[in-house]
Amino acid sequence: MVVKLGPRRSRLYWGTWVALLVLTAMMLAVDSSPGPRLVFVAVLLGAMLAKAVLIGAHFMHLRFERASLAVMVIIGLLMTGAILFVLIAPDALRIAAMTHPGR
Repeated sequence: MVVKLGPRRSRLYWGTWVALLVLTAMMLAVDSSPGPRLVFVAVLLGAMLAKAVLIGAHFMHLRFERASLAVMVIIGLLMTGAILFVLIAPDALRIAAMTHPGR
C-alpha cells in the first residue's frame, strides 16, 4: 500500500532527516576532535537527546498526540534508561577496575 504524502508533510520528514544527519555528523566531528572528556560526553548526550526528541516527535507522531500520551512515552523511556543504567553500571565499574588496577 502506497501512502501519498502532501508537500508539507514530505518537507517535514526531509527536514527531520537532514537535522538527524547534521547531528550525526556533529557527533562524529566531536568524537575525532581533541578536547576535555566532559565536553565530549555533554555534547554527545545533548545530541542524542535532540535526536530522540526529533524521532519521537516526527516519526512516531507524538507531536500530534495528546500531551498525556507523550508524557507516558517519555516516562517509559526514562525508566528503561534508568533500569539499563542500574544493570550495566556494576559491570562497567568491574571492567574499569580490571583494566586500571590501583585506581
